[in-house]
Amino acid sequence: MCDKNVLGKGIKLPAGVNENDVSDGYHTFSELYDFRKMYNAALFNEWAEAGRYEVHKSMKHYDGEECFGGGWFIAVAVLPEGQITNHYKEEDWYLFKLPIKDKALYEYDGHTGKDVLQRLKSL
Repeated sequence: MCDKNVLGKGIKLPAGVNENDVSDGYHTFSELYDFRKMYNAALFNEWAEAGRYEVHKSMKHYDGEECFGGGWFIAVAVLPEGQITNHYKEEDWYLFKLPIKDKALYEYDGHTGKDVLQRLKSL
């Protein structure tokens, strides 16, 4: 289980500081994650509707295991240069109007955040 006072890679928050209140001076991390989620949902939904890329969502990974032991799902898009994926809490399932699969259709290709950015930029 993660230490609630540790943010990112080894940055320890002072006692009593909630990680959702940490800000870059304009937005809290919580707001930025919400923006990411909504941008991701809008983009994947658009791709699904247009039939542009293979997109889907599932409560299970490719190996059939529930995402993070349950309560989470994975949203997957397969672009010409490879996959982009994100996990979201089950409560956000309705935001992603994607084909539902019993399990993710593709094995994780090992992509990193840097890979995802490059794959998106290449579009």
